[in-house]
Amino acid sequence: MNTFYKLKRYLTTLILVIIALSASTAISPETAHAQEITPGVDLYSTYVFRGIAFSGPAVQPYVDFTAGGFTLGAWGSQGIDGSAQSGNVGFQEMDLYASYSFDFGLTIGATDYYYPPTEYLDGESHAFELNAGLDIEELSLSGNVVLNEADFAGSAGGDLYFEAGYDVGSASLFVGGGDGWHSSDGDFAIVNTGIGTSKEIEITDTFSIPVSAAVIFNPDIEQFFVLVGLTL
Repeated sequence: MNTFYKLKRYLTTLILVIIALSASTAISPETAHAQEITPGVDLYSTYVFRGIAFSGPAVQPYVDFTAGGFTLGAWGSQGIDGSAQSGNVGFQEMDLYASYSFDFGLTIGATDYYYPPTEYLDGESHAFELNAGLDIEELSLSGNVVLNEADFAGSAGGDLYFEAGYDVGSASLFVGGGDGWHSSDGDFAIVNTGIGTSKEIEITDTFSIPVSAAVIFNPDIEQFFVLVGLTL
């Protein structure tokens, strides 16, 4: 059995662990009072994911269910740079995700990426990714692997992505690299470098709007982005 299939089997086991942990967490008396459903929406000047721009201005709604360390949610992105009259509604993405966060900084999870207008129940319209992240004070590390074989929702099959971040005051420096659908030729490359920051803009004494911004350079495709986002 080659290395990828060993990794795939191991990470599939992690999904089962997430399900078991989430089920026990959601029904335990200790966390029953902490269950919460949170809707929200982000507005971004450009939708950039792992160093690649998928659309211009975008509306990104989400709904999270949390219970203890477990999170289950749905997230979408609707590009507003299309034209309904021309039949181009802009780039669309609709994802489902689940994760479990431990007290010592480790988070493990899974994401189902879906890109309309392909049929939702078409097996080749989804890419399934397992992810893990670790926060150690100012340092953050994450790793991701796509479980699909090639040609599912644009994935090359077994696509990998790794990222490291470091907080410096109110800013965060980051560098990420991946292969498959992350790079221009499918080989592993550094694709996502930059700096991000966020702040609260106070509107009234009781209401403020979180604002985030990032400056991103993708050395693989030599593209540079400056973007800003609002959370409502």
